[in-house]
Amino acid sequence: MALRAAGTIWVNQIRPLSNVGGSDSMCRRCEFGFDLRSNCDFDRFPERECRRLAVLAQRAITPVKDDEKPFTPEVEPSGAIDKVQHTESRVFHKDLNLLPKPLSAMDLSASRDDNKKVRVAYQGIAGAYSEAAALKAYPNCETVPCEHFEAAFKAVELWLVDKAVLPIENSIGGSIHRNYDLLLRHRLHIVGEVQLAVNHCLLGLPGVQKVELKRVLSHPQALSHCEMALSKLGVVKVSTEDTAGAAQMVATCGIRETGAIASARAAEIYGLDILAEKIQDDEDIVTRFLILAREPIIPGTDRPYKTSIVFTLEEGPGVLFKALAVFASRGINLSKIESRPQRNRPLRVVDDSNKGSAKYFDYLFYIDFEASMAEPRAQNALGHLQEFAKFIRVLGCYPVDMIL
Repeated sequence: MALRAAGTIWVNQIRPLSNVGGSDSMCRRCEFGFDLRSNCDFDRFPERECRRLAVLAQRAITPVKDDEKPFTPEVEPSGAIDKVQHTESRVFHKDLNLLPKPLSAMDLSASRDDNKKVRVAYQGIAGAYSEAAALKAYPNCETVPCEHFEAAFKAVELWLVDKAVLPIENSIGGSIHRNYDLLLRHRLHIVGEVQLAVNHCLLGLPGVQKVELKRVLSHPQALSHCEMALSKLGVVKVSTEDTAGAAQMVATCGIRETGAIASARAAEIYGLDILAEKIQDDEDIVTRFLILAREPIIPGTDRPYKTSIVFTLEEGPGVLFKALAVFASRGINLSKIESRPQRNRPLRVVDDSNKGSAKYFDYLFYIDFEASMAEPRAQNALGHLQEFAKFIRVLGCYPVDMIL
């Protein structure tokens, strides 16, 4: 059921379209809280046929303690990853099967062609900002869409792709906490970063003018980024699962009064007109992405490097101050600090009085510092940190992305 709150309509998650042609059936998966078109039944499409495949042999990993153990659920691979089909035409795809289908956590295949170029997983569908980040990092790569962040992690672990590019923070929206949690649950390594300037475009069907729009679809964060522009238009805001998915829905449902906020690439892929560019309230919005791989890279000193770590601390006054001082005393700059409650031990109990016990959160600390692990000062800093930390894990040492 759609809920109306503060001018925004929140709807059920909109899953990517599949197995549809160019008829009215294309809009059946548009799960809005209002009737976009009277002849849309919104029926479920038949699920794809699956075949059971052997699960890949589990690779040996270094054991970790308690809640730092990697998340390794049993998965049943099925189906082969659909090949990415590139198009240089701006005409909307009449057959959506020509677009890559997002992988889900339970839709992973152990089969792949080792002769192919670099395969990079990302969350979303074709035209997503994450795909743009993947293409910035690897211009000649084959991009592989995934339904959720978790599926992208698993695709790398199961050797279905070579890399994954996932967002970790946005200059307006802040950190993507889900991916911080997944970094600890999975045994992948950060091998690079990508900083992508966001250009939110208002998209519509060919020939439609801005004044004709009555509702605009997009991801909740994109809608919040464009609050002022949407208020001036006086449109109803509709939340969808992602920006590219919103563009696809506008193209498939064919409702002239419905627009979307997405990238210029999404407009090209789905045959939509760009009605306005850079409609975000803050002109300079940057999203930072991490590049993940099965193996770490060898750190160097030939360029600026960044190291990402996660650790927990012993109990005691001033322990966090002492932990951060190991970097300051060696002239190492901290570019990012993030804290997350430990999932399996969220509360620490302290009996320090006759009146009872005090309870407070026990935290994991994620830190990015500007130094390479090839430098003695970085090695000495982590050695010093071990005096206060109960657990330390280096998530990756990688070159800094200096270009927007």
